Amino acid sequence: MPWIAYIAHFIAAAFLTNGVPHFVNGVSGRRFRIPLARQPGSPVVNVVWGWANFLIAFLLFANIGPLYIGTPGDTIFAAAGMLVTGVLLARIFESDRQ
Repeated sequence: MPWIAYIAHFIAAAFLTNGVPHFVNGVSGRRFRIPLARQPGSPVVNVVWGWANFLIAFLLFANIGPLYIGTPGDTIFAAAGMLVTGVLLARIFESDRQ
């Protein structure tokens, strides 16, 4: 598989990971911080933002190069994208709580 597919898998996993907190907070009816806004976004805005992240992740996974979980390269890059994004989001959202 070309190296660009591994980069796309990393980025797709980052979008997928970023979509989860927005979508979950939105469907739970809670306001939650979104990029490009000074105030926390409404639940509906968060559902749409999370869905947009899921859509981008899906398009990257489906069109750049198929994701084969279990093959070392695909699994490592997707897992690394999720881990890096998860840690960064945890640090960002932790500062919001203090």
